[in-house]
Amino acid sequence: MNRKNSLPLTINLILLLLVVTGLVSCTKVRAPEPYGPLPSERQLAWHEMEYYMFVHFTVNTFTDREWGYGDESPAVFNPSALDCRQWAKVAHDAGMKGIILTAKHHDGFCLWPSAYTGHSVKSSPWRDGQGDILRELRQACDEYGLKMGVYLSPWDRNSAVYGTPEYLDYYRNQLRELLTGYGEIFEVWFDGANGGDGFYGGARETRRIDNKTYYDWSGTHTIVRELQPGAVMFSDAGPDIRWVGNESGMGSLTNWCLLNKDDMYPGGGFAKILGEGHEDGKYWVPAEVDVSIRPGWFWHERQDSMVRSAENLMELYYSSVGRNSNLLLNVPPDKRGLLHETDVNSLLKFKELREKEFARELAKDKKALASDSRGRKFRASMVNDGDPSTYWAPSDGQTPASVTIDLGTPTELNRILLQEYIKLGQRVQEFSVEVLVDGEWNHLLDGTTVGYKVIRKFPVVTASKVRINFTRAKSCPVISNIELYRAPGE
Repeated sequence: MNRKNSLPLTINLILLLLVVTGLVSCTKVRAPEPYGPLPSERQLAWHEMEYYMFVHFTVNTFTDREWGYGDESPAVFNPSALDCRQWAKVAHDAGMKGIILTAKHHDGFCLWPSAYTGHSVKSSPWRDGQGDILRELRQACDEYGLKMGVYLSPWDRNSAVYGTPEYLDYYRNQLRELLTGYGEIFEVWFDGANGGDGFYGGARETRRIDNKTYYDWSGTHTIVRELQPGAVMFSDAGPDIRWVGNESGMGSLTNWCLLNKDDMYPGGGFAKILGEGHEDGKYWVPAEVDVSIRPGWFWHERQDSMVRSAENLMELYYSSVGRNSNLLLNVPPDKRGLLHETDVNSLLKFKELREKEFARELAKDKKALASDSRGRKFRASMVNDGDPSTYWAPSDGQTPASVTIDLGTPTELNRILLQEYIKLGQRVQEFSVEVLVDGEWNHLLDGTTVGYKVIRKFPVVTASKVRINFTRAKSCPVISNIELYRAPGE
């Protein structure tokens, strides 16, 4: 017998035996089909940022106002020690991923030397009229590895042409300046404060506009897409990121990344529905929580004693990032052009608290078992392998479905973190968590949506196993991450 010719036959017989015994499948297991609206690449990058800084700074800082009237002289703007590097260093040291600056607030004063108005830093004594805060912030963000965003208020209480068709050209020309002169922008922030009383070039009158039609938002969105294709756009109605519906730092426990936004527009009075979004939404428009570290959005000396504590910021973190939202925390510079020492101290202590809360992950590489799995590539161990690109998924139609983490020995825990693999859509409608204590399963908590990330707190429990039941889902759950923690101090 020719041994050389018999080798392939032997291999084929072995493979056949493995297939018959079920150790090797002759068919490739298919990944779950995408379900519903899906996030774009720019939205996925935004989700991963989670926490970044808002910077409100303009003439209001020097006039002690929240909203400037528009008649403020550029001469009042003269920070004595402005240092964007300090802002960026604080953001970096605090664990933030970027900074969004109020390039122009409602007062119309521009923090860059706009070619379209004299109402800007070029008419101020700061840097002898040669300064450009956007330029300095760009350099600082690059130095500290931060992304940069811009807020350009649609309302302009200084412009003589606000309320006329001519203003739209003015606004878009300024937007083009911001999107072409300062490198890559990760977020463009539009708000809904549109129309009212103002200076308006000396008219000193009230001007009302139809905020549903006046701005022709679709045309403005096109400019952003052309000039900054990687940028997400924020407003009450997106198109990419939505307001959470309040400025208190509270995301909704039920929080769909989905929204039916066709009939929505900035300032349209949709706050009540923006927290939860729409379970049947046609578009992926996740929520952003914007909140200030102080009672006001701009710095006021009288509020130096009212800065949020690190403990309060930690609660905001759980009610925003912990509820499937990003946290945009405003930290306003003072008259020096620096972030105040009290604010900085709270931010850095908040960073220390977060590190302590999530210092030791208890589920990593522990044995994980699932009620069902669609194949080896999608087995239960994908939820705690530390790789966000892998995920567990049961077979189609297998809901309810569950994953159990075996901790090996009785272990104290009081936090759970869950993440869906949102590249395939947001699916989970309801879940529950149980713990095995002294040989008995005890109910721990109930939840609704998951999305990019949820973090739930609960009283300390000592358990040997944790079971997460996905009791309702639009399609089979796709879970990329399950983490467990024992946070201190409880």
